[in-house]
This record gives sequence, structure tokens and C-alpha cells, in this order.
Amino acid sequence: MFAIEKLVRENIKALKPYSSARDEFKEMTADMVFLDANENPFENGVNRYPDPQQTTVKAALSKLKEVPVSQILLGNGSDEVLDLIFRAFCEPKQDNIITLPPTYGMYKVLANINNIEEKEVLLTNKFQPNVNEILKAADANSKILFLCSPNNPTGNSFNSESVEILLNSFKGLVVIDEAYIDFSSEKSWLQRLNEFPNLVVTQTLSKAYGMAGIRLGICFASSAIISILNKIKPPYNVNELTQQRALKRILTKNKVRNEIDNILEQRKKLIDKLTSVSFIEEIYPTDANFILVKVDDATKRYHQLLEKGVVIRNRTTQPLCENTLRLTIGTTSENIKLIKALKEI
Repeated sequence: MFAIEKLVRENIKALKPYSSARDEFKEMTADMVFLDANENPFENGVNRYPDPQQTTVKAALSKLKEVPVSQILLGNGSDEVLDLIFRAFCEPKQDNIITLPPTYGMYKVLANINNIEEKEVLLTNKFQPNVNEILKAADANSKILFLCSPNNPTGNSFNSESVEILLNSFKGLVVIDEAYIDFSSEKSWLQRLNEFPNLVVTQTLSKAYGMAGIRLGICFASSAIISILNKIKPPYNVNELTQQRALKRILTKNKVRNEIDNILEQRKKLIDKLTSVSFIEEIYPTDANFILVKVDDATKRYHQLLEKGVVIRNRTTQPLCENTLRLTIGTTSENIKLIKALKEI
């Protein structure tokens, strides 16, 4: 049986969370005189502290994602959410995490910041989790397994059977990073959130929702895990302007869907055009808003594209990604410019 209490750091168990003025009195819409939080009383739209639990935004997300509010945590981007998970469950100089390179680089950075050992188990040549090697690498101090699916920088989704084996076999938390899930034909693991008590799913408004600038990350997990993370999050980690813009965007569901469909259409067209570029040797399958391609000389082609005013990402230094370039799907005109530049060089 999975017991979350066994994973939590002892100091976190004993911690008494900070109680802000807005935690103690929550009826901000009431016709009251607010003299409790040492705020500037002159109204300008942001002179009051924001809702520390982002109640309205969570309610909208709960309806959209069909997940109870008690199972949602919001953060200052997904990076804060991931950092909170490290700080709640990983004891510095003692515990370890497992990552599957090539993958999102912040897992390693956060492990180093929190003084946590990172065990790396390379993906297979088909960019899939090597289940046997992952379970072999895990030990009694392995607290978190990070699965980025669809994966960055490869773009592919992980085989659901492999993920399920890991969820059932790994003794710590399994964090599935679904930053790009809205571009995938695969189902989100949110649909099976309550089947696995060790499952944590992270999403973001930065990609499909086009709100990278407001920094809003989302964590979905059991209410027990969310309760632990709420104990240690900063009291006002999501500012008022972010909450307002996020809510407005979440409620424009049809507009977001149209933009996603446009990106998927452009992705299909771009892949078709890339097949005729002479120095592209392979176009990898993608479930994301980007395409990873293998070329003859990634560093050379990267600089040639820069000279033509096109900025892409050179991923040749990443494991299993020698001589690869990552191309984000742009607008129709941006993609035309990219193809023109590729053919000219």
C-alpha cells in the first residue's frame, strides 16, 4: 500500500504553515472595511493582496479539467510547482530522483538547487522509458520519478503501458509533466488521477493557452499531496494580475481550441515541407507544438538560420540528440519564412 506520509520530510510534517490575513478572512467581496493586512487603502486594482488560494481560477480549472478543487495547486509557473515537490518530499544529501534524458532541463537544475542526487536513465533509441533500467536504478531513497510526456525535446508521448507499470512499481511519486498535452492525440493522465495515489500531473498555461508571460503552472494530485504542498507554498505565490488574465483565458475555451487546431494544422503542413529539405535526415514523431529534426550538422545549420533571422533551438548537446534541431510551430507566415530559409541554405 502506498502511504504518502512515509515520503514526506520530517520537518515538513512538523511545519506549521504561515497564516496570512487573507487566509483568516476570505470574504473579499463582502462590503467590509479591510484593516487587517497593512495594505495601502487607496484603490488602484492591485493595492490588495491576491487570493492566496486562487479560488476563482481553481474553480474554472476544476470545471474545465473535471478535477476537484482540493486536488489542484497553482504556482508561479510549473517550475515553482516542481520545486515545491522537491522541498516537500526530498531530504537534501540523502534522497534521489530519477530523470530520463533527453528531457526538460529544469529537473536537473532543481535537483542541484535542493542538493538532491539525480539518477539518469536514458530513454531508449525510440525515445521511450526503459522500464527495467528505471526500476533497477530505484532504491529506498528514490522519492520522485519524472516523466515528461509529450517529452521535451523529442516531442513524442510515452507508451501508456510502460507508464502504468512504473506507476504501479515505483515506490515514490511519479510526476508526469504534461506541458504539451493539449497538442497530443493521447489522453491526459488526469483521467486516471484517482487510480494511482502516487501520481502527480503538472500542466501549464504557457503553451496551448499562450500565456507564458503570466507564469501559471498547475499541479494535479491527490488531496493529501496537494495539502502537503499547500503547507509550504509562499502565501501569495500567484499575483492578482496573473489570476485575472488566467481566468479570462480559461473561460475563452473555444478561442483556445481554435488556436490549438491552427497549430496542429500548421504542424502537419510544416512536416510535409520539411521532407523536401536536403540536409534534414530524419523528422521525429511529435505530439507537441514543436518538431525535432536530425540534420547533417546542427551547429552549422543553427548559425545559418540565425543569419537569416530565424531563431530555433540546437539540441545537439543532449543525450541521443546529436545533430538535432528543435523547431517550434509558428504562424503561417513564420513557418513559410522558416522553410524558405532552410531551402536557401
